[in-house]
Amino acid sequence: MNDALIERIQNNPKFKELLRKKSKLSWSLSIIMLAIYYGFILLVAFFPDVLAIPLSRGMVMTIGIPVGIFIIVIAFVLTGIYVRRANTEFDRLTHEIVEEARQ
Repeated sequence: MNDALIERIQNNPKFKELLRKKSKLSWSLSIIMLAIYYGFILLVAFFPDVLAIPLSRGMVMTIGIPVGIFIIVIAFVLTGIYVRRANTEFDRLTHEIVEEARQ
C-alpha cells in the first residue's frame, strides 16, 4: 500500500468508527472473561469448601464441576460473539473503507 492510500484510510470516519467498535467490544468481552475467571480463582482461594459441595445428597459430583464447565463454555460463547461481529459488521465496514479509499 502506498502512503496516500493509508492516509485516506486512516482519515476515513468509518475507519475511526471501526476502531472504536472493535475496541469497545474487545474490552467488554475481555472484562467479562477476566471477571469470571478471577472470580473463580478468588472462590477457590477464599471459599474452596463451596466448590466441594455435592450437587445433591449422595452424589460424587460437586458444584466445582459445573462451574468449571461454565467457565470453559462461556469462553467459547464470548469468542463466538466476537467472531460473529467480526464476520458481519466489522468485515462490512472494512470493505466499505477500502472501497472508499480506492476511489
